[in-house]
Amino acid sequence: MEKTALYNFHKNLGAKFVAFAGYQMPIQYKDGIVKEHITTRQTAGFFDVSHMGQLFISGSKSLEQNLEKIIPLDFKEIKINQSKYSFLINDKGGVIDDLIITRVDGGFNIILNAACKDNDTKEIAKCLDSDSKYELKKDLSLVALQGPKSETILEAIIPGVKQLKFMNGDYFKFQGKKIYVTRSGYTGEDGFEISLSNTNAENFTKLLSNKGAKPIGLGARDTLRLEAGLCLYGHELNQDISPIQANLKWAISKRRREEGGFKGWENIQNDLKNGVSKIRVGIKPSGRIIAREGTKIFSSSGDEIGVVTSGTFGPSVNTPVAMGYIQSKFSEIDNKILLEVRGKKHDAVVSKLPFYKKSYVK
Repeated sequence: MEKTALYNFHKNLGAKFVAFAGYQMPIQYKDGIVKEHITTRQTAGFFDVSHMGQLFISGSKSLEQNLEKIIPLDFKEIKINQSKYSFLINDKGGVIDDLIITRVDGGFNIILNAACKDNDTKEIAKCLDSDSKYELKKDLSLVALQGPKSETILEAIIPGVKQLKFMNGDYFKFQGKKIYVTRSGYTGEDGFEISLSNTNAENFTKLLSNKGAKPIGLGARDTLRLEAGLCLYGHELNQDISPIQANLKWAISKRRREEGGFKGWENIQNDLKNGVSKIRVGIKPSGRIIAREGTKIFSSSGDEIGVVTSGTFGPSVNTPVAMGYIQSKFSEIDNKILLEVRGKKHDAVVSKLPFYKKSYVK
C-alpha cells in the first residue's frame, strides 16, 4: 500500500484512513464528512489528491494528431495553459478513463484517475511515435483547494492566482520552486489544483491551514462531486459505457463529433445519430431513503429499467441524491420511478443535474 508525501501530515491531524486505488488515503478527519462537506461549500477546504496520475507528454509535430486518435478533442483549439475535460476511448467507444488535459510549453499535462493511471499511460504510449517522450511523475504532489474563499486564501500564498479563469492554469513560484496551478476542481465550487514537489507539499498545506482552509477527506470529496453531478470512474464511467450514454456529449469537441477519426468512432457516431438505449440521469429519492450503488431502478408500472451507480445524502441540498443509468425512454425530468432498497420499492423522480448549482469563475 503506497502513501502520499502528506501521509504523516494527515496522521497528525487525526485522519481516518482507507485503502483507495493502492494508497492509504484520508477518508475523513475529526469533524466528520458532513461538516467537511459544509466547510467546503461555505469557506474553503483542501484535499490531498496526490494519488492521481500526473502524466507529462512532449514530442514531435505529430503529437497532437497522435493524441487525437484516442482523445476526442480538437487539439488545435486548446490554447496554452488551457485545460479540457475529456476521456481515453477504446475500440468500442467505451471510456478507458476520464481525464483533464492541459496544454503547456512543449507539450501536455494530463491528470489521470489513480486506479487507472498505469494502464492509461500504456494506452497513450501506444499512440505516440518514437520522437515523443512521456513520464508519469512520482516526485510531484497534487493538492486541491476548493470553496468560495479559496481564491483569497491562495492569493495570499501565491500572488497572481486570482487572475486565472476556470479551466486555465499557469506556472508560479512557491518557496523558490516552480509549481503549476489550474483553476479547476471536483466539487462544484470555485477552486484550484496545485501541482508541486513532494518536498514542498507539507509546507504548502500547513500554510493553507494557517490561512483558514480546513483539511477534507475523500468522503466529503465524494458527496460534493455527487451533488455537483460529476462522474466517478468505476461508477458512472467504465469501458462499456460511451460518453453519449454518460450524457457527456459536450466533452467531445464539435469537429470530432462531426468528423470522428478516433477509436470507437463508429459506435459513438451511431449513438449520436440514433440515440442510446440507456443514459445517465440524476435521481431524487423520496423521503430520507439512500439509494446506494447497485440499487435496482423500476418504472412506475414495476418494470426493471436501470441501476443506481452512486447515491448518498446531500448535505448542501438536505435530501438524498443519486445518479444511475436507466432506459432512455424513461429519462424525462420529473418522470416517476421506483427504487428497490432493502427489498422494498420507494418512490423517486428523475432529476435535472446538477443537484447543487456549480459556482465556477468564468
